[in-house]
Amino acid sequence: MSVGLRVRVAGRHALLVEFADAEHAGAFHAEVLRRRGAGVLPPVREVVPGARTVLLDGVAEPDVLARQLGKWDVPLGAATDGEVVTIPVVYDGPDLAEVAELWGVSVAEVAAVHSSFTYRVAFCGFAPGFGYLSGLPEELRVPRRATPRTRVPAGAVAVAGGYSAVYPRATPGGWQLIGSMRDPAGLWDPLREPAALLTPGTRVRFAATGLTPRGSAPDPAAQSPQGLDLPAPAPARSSRGLEMPEPAAAQSPGGPDHGVVNP
Repeated sequence: MSVGLRVRVAGRHALLVEFADAEHAGAFHAEVLRRRGAGVLPPVREVVPGARTVLLDGVAEPDVLARQLGKWDVPLGAATDGEVVTIPVVYDGPDLAEVAELWGVSVAEVAAVHSSFTYRVAFCGFAPGFGYLSGLPEELRVPRRATPRTRVPAGAVAVAGGYSAVYPRATPGGWQLIGSMRDPAGLWDPLREPAALLTPGTRVRFAATGLTPRGSAPDPAAQSPQGLDLPAPAPARSSRGLEMPEPAAAQSPGGPDHGVVNP
């Protein structure tokens, strides 16, 4: 898969690999992880995927690796191996009706449609713990709201463009809100390694837990952290120095689709 691949030198020991679209970038990232897991990837300290890029940092011999990348055989399609995180969702979002109309289904069917796919964390950005989940088919892509909300609650499950996401904390946002995760604290835990639950390459499933409106008796499975496949927490330590800066520019997608994927 060399079509659309462009390798740029990014400093003395880094390569920025650019692609024409998100599908090829995601497939390349999956191949990098597969080769690293198999022990056949040349020394690379850090792999940072973006919307249409993959940054390889800490490369011992960037010139040698740059020549090799174009010769890789990279299969397209969703990865079928790796960790799976299941997120319980109450499909009670304020934009359910609008999304249902765009998808051509009833409001009650949105939960079944959205939870029928296996998603993959394509990249992270916007806020600590915010993962952009690819996996929605082309025909289910929806636009961002014309007017973003000044506050989206933590745990909101949303869709926009070809992505799904769960807001790890309350922030402004313009995605279509279709549900809620009752206990989103596990999405970002600075005392855990890794701090983010949804790291790039992780596969994600959404599990509908019922249509319990906010403010009424919640579904216990949606409220309890036991409903999440969380990594084991790291030993408690001081949180000093663990405040996260805003995401790097390499993680914030730009270009023509910026208005779609920007939360």
